[in-house]
Amino acid sequence: MQNHRLGLGLRYHGSATWQPPPSSVYKLNFDAAIFAELDRTGVGAIIRNEHGQVMAAMTASGPKVSSSEEAELLACRRSMEFAVDAGFTKLIIEGDNVTVMKAISSSRINCSILGYVVDDIRHLIHCLEWARTSFTRRGGNKVAHALAQHARYSLDNDVYWMEDSPPPAVEALIQDVMFL
Repeated sequence: MQNHRLGLGLRYHGSATWQPPPSSVYKLNFDAAIFAELDRTGVGAIIRNEHGQVMAAMTASGPKVSSSEEAELLACRRSMEFAVDAGFTKLIIEGDNVTVMKAISSSRINCSILGYVVDDIRHLIHCLEWARTSFTRRGGNKVAHALAQHARYSLDNDVYWMEDSPPPAVEALIQDVMFL
């Protein structure tokens, strides 16, 4: 399988609002939340098209972590697994942690203790037909953030939505579409 890639480096966009992907490409936004008092994390992910319509979304619980970078990397890996399993092949992968986004978009070997997670994410990205990584400000990642926060209440059950707006993030979705 031949991979076609646009822009191997990390893209930054200065907008504080969600920006739609180009036509025929989907955007995967992901985020993590740390629930120290519960000894676990939350993962939120949403995949949308160029019109801002929800193609797929998820909220899930994750393990206890030692840093926000670890939480974000694990959330990215979980979100990428979700996107690949759901059959998406052309993605802009977008998160709001610049350190994480730099790590997964770099071609350099990651020798950190979390290098194996970075390698897993890169492997998943290389399974795609087309991919680009992008850093956004927190305001451009509100829906994924709301879904990650919702994992506090979903206990050990992962929740998935296909072509349906996830109720825990409806307000954030409406705000995003208002700016399109």
